[in-house]
Amino acid sequence: MASGRILGGLGRLIAEAARDLAPIALVIAFFQVVVLQQPFPNLGAILTGTAFVVLGLALFVRGLEMGLFPIGESMAESFARKGSLFWLLAFSFALGFGTTVAEPALIAVGGEAAKVAGAAGFIADTEEARASYASSLRYTVAGSVGLALTIGVFRILKGWPVHYLIIGGYIMVIALTPLAPPEIIGIAYDSGGVTTSTITVPLVTALGVGLASTIRGRNPMIDGFGLIAFASLTPMIFVLIFGMVV
Repeated sequence: MASGRILGGLGRLIAEAARDLAPIALVIAFFQVVVLQQPFPNLGAILTGTAFVVLGLALFVRGLEMGLFPIGESMAESFARKGSLFWLLAFSFALGFGTTVAEPALIAVGGEAAKVAGAAGFIADTEEARASYASSLRYTVAGSVGLALTIGVFRILKGWPVHYLIIGGYIMVIALTPLAPPEIIGIAYDSGGVTTSTITVPLVTALGVGLASTIRGRNPMIDGFGLIAFASLTPMIFVLIFGMVV
């Protein structure tokens, strides 16, 4: 009976993942067959890879529901009940920094940016210089996300409207863009997107919702969300400054 429920639940998750990926598959198939009028190369490998993606997505979503969301919410509630502002803000910074440093997308973008910067003469085209540039960019982004969560959590505690802070942040981005080297602007704008990926988003969302649910007078729907917006905004500001300094 237990094994049957497990298999049934896994089958439901796989069916939902396949449904979510179906629009992408249909778009690719339409343009490949109807517009390009070409057969799929290595069709067997493509189908096998698609099956792995569906299975991986199903397990990933289930893992979020079982692990990351509950632990994020419970830790936020525990820190709120503890009543220590310092440790709550310290945890927020550490969470933002740690999850961003571990983001595979950020690691990949940092390495690619270092290779392009070396080839363009923006930095010395040596392995050591590229590694240093990629690490500096990665830690700059991670630190900015840590600061973003610290500000975002403080906003939840104080009940400040999120849109004022977001508007102010984008005004800073606009003001810094003409001052930054042209080579760094595109990287800065992209850095906001790569930080909000598979590891960061679930934990950050759970932190905001859990905190807003615990603090009296806060509405999780109004105050619990918005941390991801900060995590996307501050890397642009910090990477623009990074380009101006480095």
